Amino acid sequence: MSDPITLNVGGKLYTTSLATLTSFPDSMLGAMFSGKMPTKRDSQGNCFIDRDGKVFRYILNFLRTSHLDLPEDFQEMGLLRREADFYQVQPLIEALQEKEVELSKAEKNAMLNITLNQRVQTVHFTVREAPQIYSLSSSSMEVFNANIFSTSCLFLKLLGSKLFYCSNGNLSSITSHLQDPNHLTLDWVANVEGLPEEEYTKQNLRRLWVVPANKQINSFQVFVEEVLKIALSDGFCIDSSHPHALDFMNNKIIRLIRYR
Repeated sequence: MSDPITLNVGGKLYTTSLATLTSFPDSMLGAMFSGKMPTKRDSQGNCFIDRDGKVFRYILNFLRTSHLDLPEDFQEMGLLRREADFYQVQPLIEALQEKEVELSKAEKNAMLNITLNQRVQTVHFTVREAPQIYSLSSSSMEVFNANIFSTSCLFLKLLGSKLFYCSNGNLSSITSHLQDPNHLTLDWVANVEGLPEEEYTKQNLRRLWVVPANKQINSFQVFVEEVLKIALSDGFCIDSSHPHALDFMNNKIIRLIRYR
């Protein structure tokens, strides 16, 4: 076996063999490590390639096995495709094209399931009645929770571009709260009568808005209406077989399906 070779790809180190790097002679890596193209070195003497180091692992594994192995929740297909184009590993480029066709077909048929929960709790806060005069007050507050699961990662991204949390006086997309590409949990409150604006921030109470309508979601009815608008525009329809009609009318469970 040939001596191991260490590569520095965008700051990440990989160790492999010359046979692996030249397994596709017509690729850029094949040309670089067969002496047809010059190579650069870092300060440690490792071969340096100024490209994305994170996705290079998938390229290197393909050189080793001639098989494309990606995790189920892989989200950087576009970046990997660009890197494969750069390295000119033609069989990998073809494998990525086949994978994208497969993912596209899978995205066309999709399921969306939303479980809703609501409770009422008491919130306590201080009210400034005059300079240096404060009183303690309380009010009932509606607290909402929505657990959203979809087999379509793209739909959850679409949903994330429409729904925003209002916190600290700013709107932030819910996409940062994705637990994984297929699962999203939302927690928010309705407006509380008499609650000063600064108390929402102090007590970490988030409100939910839909854009571009710029509408605050203060009830499950409004939430269901807005989510249905987004889902139906993306080709979903209500699954008449599930859930029970009473659950749907009571806004407890929503299940939609999409066939294309």
